[in-house]
Amino acid sequence: MLDKWAQYVEMGEMRKTFPLDASGHKPARVIESIKNDIRKYVKRERRKDLPETVDFWDFDCRVGVDAESAEGVHLAVINAAIDTASQAEGTTVYVEVLTKQGFRTSKPREIAPSISPPEKTDSVEDADPNDGTDAE
Repeated sequence: MLDKWAQYVEMGEMRKTFPLDASGHKPARVIESIKNDIRKYVKRERRKDLPETVDFWDFDCRVGVDAESAEGVHLAVINAAIDTASQAEGTTVYVEVLTKQGFRTSKPREIAPSISPPEKTDSVEDADPNDGTDAE
């Protein structure tokens, strides 16, 4: 069996520990700078030419306080994961973005059964006891 990480040898990878306490900068601006670095990296990787058999560039991402505690996240939620990691105790955020080859898969074709809308029934259970009638 091939090593899980063998597919990343020829493709890009970004493994970096970002410090959160930059002198002269507000913490919120440092976090925004980290997110901007990641966006730039992803855009740069997506601009690379695709091999003939590949449909798109995909990314495996991990975010955490350090490399040992980093958890896998989807690229779409990496900014939220960075926010969460920065709010945890620690002075650094570890981000790992590995580029891999992505292949589109076709969705299974489903035949929708003909479904009729449910019929309305007036039942005692559905009736409101305070429907405007006075109980004296």
